Amino acid sequence: MFPLRDHNPNSRPTPVTWWLLAAIIATYVGQVAALNVANDQWAQWMFSSAFVPEVFWQDPISHAFTLITHAFLHADPLHLIGNAFFLVVFGDNVEARIGSRGFLGFYLGAAAAAALLHGTIDPQGWRPMVGASGAISAVLGAYILWFPRRQVQTFVAPLFLPWLFMRLFLPIPRFFLWWLPAWLYIGYWALIQFWEAGGSLTMVDPGASVAWWAHVGGFVFGLVVAPFLARK
Repeated sequence: MFPLRDHNPNSRPTPVTWWLLAAIIATYVGQVAALNVANDQWAQWMFSSAFVPEVFWQDPISHAFTLITHAFLHADPLHLIGNAFFLVVFGDNVEARIGSRGFLGFYLGAAAAAALLHGTIDPQGWRPMVGASGAISAVLGAYILWFPRRQVQTFVAPLFLPWLFMRLFLPIPRFFLWWLPAWLYIGYWALIQFWEAGGSLTMVDPGASVAWWAHVGGFVFGLVVAPFLARK
């Protein structure tokens, strides 16, 4: 289920959410351009800016910047689009509650916490970890704390093709779009993250799958830290 929007209007401007969105899009465009024109300097920076647990633990001070920079890189367009929607749907309300400067620190701190937990669980991991998922997971943790009953419109992908087929013959409503309370939607999402993270511990090579522990680390960071940052 993919979030499209929420029913949760803001009374304050939320520029940082849009700056972060612009930053991850611009960085991805730079990634693609560098690979297409064989810009070795940019490509080298891109790969060195990913979080690699094995490399990080060899010299944590020299590679500390990757705790943040990995969150601005993405593996492919779907990875980017997914994170962009989660950030836009949930990020603005959390920023309005925390304040723009606090939200920026919260977001970057969550990215670092997510990477550290991932690196702790898989310290010998050699695969680069990229993506804003860990930081955005913290946003979800804060959102479910403060706005559990707000409605979130979700796109239920498996129902889209059946609807499209039936729509050829009958004027039926869009039953692939559901409105769900945030506690149910984010709670379901969190359950999957914890389940998959626990399952990854039984794998011979836990780094071969999605960095589930980064999602868990970010979500827990949001649950724990966000209450101390909220404005009255």
